[in-house]
Amino acid sequence: MKDLIKFTLQPEFKKSSLIVGWSEDAGKLGSQVIDCLNKKLKSRNFCQINPIDFFSLGGVEIKNNVACLSESRFYSSARNDLITFFSDFPHSNQYTFLSTILDVAEHYSKVEEFYTISGLTSPIPHTIPRRISAVYNKPALREKLRGYGLYDISYEGPPHINSYLLWIAQKRGLPGVSLWPQIPFYLSPCEDPCAVKLILVFFKRKFNLDIDFSELDERIREQNRRMSQLRVWNPAIHASIERLETGLSLTEEEGAKLLEEVTKFLRKKG
Repeated sequence: MKDLIKFTLQPEFKKSSLIVGWSEDAGKLGSQVIDCLNKKLKSRNFCQINPIDFFSLGGVEIKNNVACLSESRFYSSARNDLITFFSDFPHSNQYTFLSTILDVAEHYSKVEEFYTISGLTSPIPHTIPRRISAVYNKPALREKLRGYGLYDISYEGPPHINSYLLWIAQKRGLPGVSLWPQIPFYLSPCEDPCAVKLILVFFKRKFNLDIDFSELDERIREQNRRMSQLRVWNPAIHASIERLETGLSLTEEEGAKLLEEVTKFLRKKG
C-alpha cells in the first residue's frame, strides 16, 4: 500500500465525503467540476497515487526533458469534510487502482460516503432543462438523497469505471452514488458549462457550500449566444436542433453532421 501512494500533507479527518472526477469525460465535466470545487474550497493536494503500475508510458508528453506522467491526486478542503479526487482512467490493474482510492478514502480520510461524476451523453438539445441521473450501491443512500431531484437510471451499456468503483465499495460496505448529468451529444467534445453548474448546484445544496456562480453563468450565456449565432448562420444545424427540441430524433448522418459542425464552431475563438 505504501508503495502505491505518496502523501504530501497529513491533514486530520474526523468524517468526510469524497467526490471523484475523471479527465476523460463528456463536456469536460469532471475536470471543470473538480477544478471549480478545489478553487472555491481552497483545497490542497495531500496525496497522490503512484502512476507507474497503472498508466502506460507510451505516448507520454515530454516538456523540458521531463516526462509528464498521468496524475491521480486527492485534495482536501479547508473544512476537512470534503475530499476531491481527480485522475485519468487507469490503463491497467483497474481493480488495484480503484481499491487504492477506497483505501485512502476509508483508512486515511474517514470517508463515510462518496460521489462519482460523469457526463451522460444524450440525444437532447442544449435549450431544455437538464437532469441528473443516479446509480446507488446502497438503498439507504438513495433514501438519504431523496428530495434532491435525482433520477434513477439502469445502466445497460459496457461497464464504466464508476460502476466498477461502486461495486468494489459495496463489497466494503461503503455507500456511494454515481451522478450522471445529461450532456447534449453535440457538446460532448467541447465544454458544457450548463452541466457543470447542474452538478455544482447539487453539491452546493448537499454540503452547504458557498459557491458564486456568476462566472459560470457568464460562460453559459456566452455559449448560448454562440450557439444561437451558429443556428442563424447554418440553417441545416438550426433544423437539426429544432427537431431535437420537438422530441424528434435525427438520422445517424444528421447527428454526425451536427456534432462535427458544433465542435468545429465552438472550438474557434471569438
